Order: sequence, then structure tokens, then C-alpha cells
Amino acid sequence: MKIKYLVIDVDGTLTDGKIYIGNDGELFKAFHVKDGYGISTILPDIGITPIILTGRSSSILERRCKELGIAYIYQGVKNKIDKLTEILKNSGFDFSNVAYIGDDCNDLSCMKIIKEAGGLVGCPADAAIQVIKIADFVSKKGGGNGAVRDFIDWIVINFNNFYNIIK
Repeated sequence: MKIKYLVIDVDGTLTDGKIYIGNDGELFKAFHVKDGYGISTILPDIGITPIILTGRSSSILERRCKELGIAYIYQGVKNKIDKLTEILKNSGFDFSNVAYIGDDCNDLSCMKIIKEAGGLVGCPADAAIQVIKIADFVSKKGGGNGAVRDFIDWIVINFNNFYNIIK
């Protein structure tokens, strides 16, 4: 197994799922600094590229991704499996090279095919029960509270013989 990509859902996974909307649109979202460190520092060290795949669109997310150096951001995606299939087709890798963290039923199609192919799937503690049931890793932390970092650390600890990066 060689994980090349970490696909990350946003609302409910990278954030706590709360969406604050004012008269002029979305006001803010909260992101956890430890998730950001895992994405911007640990993933490059182990040769994994982060991919954001989310059903909503947000300029706030674009700004956060720019801060973290995330180049692959797909927002407003209605059919996540079709988009992920397209990404992989153009990359030369397959579903076995993917780790995916999500929290709700719109993530299941990707998670199921990745798991069946031998990739890894994870979720926050407060994910939908359908997601928890198929996850290889369930964080003890909720979405937006370090669950993404937990998953990254789990990958490093459990698959370090494939990466040789433990210092």
C-alpha cells in the first residue's frame, strides 16, 4: 500500500460543521491549527498530497487552503465519486493510493470504493453512523477539533514502515 493522496471533506470534518451566515453571506468558519499543521507540514514530509473535496463553495475555504499550501481544491462538487475518479484517472494512481476523511452520507460513495480497493478511510467522532461503520479509523475528536490531524498521525504511526519518516 502506498498512500499518495489524502482527500478531505470540509464541513463537519475540517470544520465543526457549523455555517455562520449573515446578510451578506458566509461570515466565518473555524479551522483547527493542528489540522493545518498536519496538512501543511506532515503530509509533504511523507509524500502525501492533500485534496479538498467538498459540496459547498466558500471563499473562506479558499483563503485557508492558500495559507496551508493546498493546491487541489474542488468546491461545489455534487458527485464526489465522479470527481475523485476524474482526479485519479489524470494522476496515474488508483483508489488504493487514497486515504479519505469525511463525516456524512455524501462521503460514503468515495469511502466505500477506496476501502474496497485497499485504501484508507477515516472520520471524526461525530460522523454519521453509516460513515463510522465503514471507517478504518474513527477519531476521538469531532470535526473541526483535530480529527484530520488524528487521522494523519494514525497513518504515520501505523504505516511508517512504508514511509520511513519517523524521526
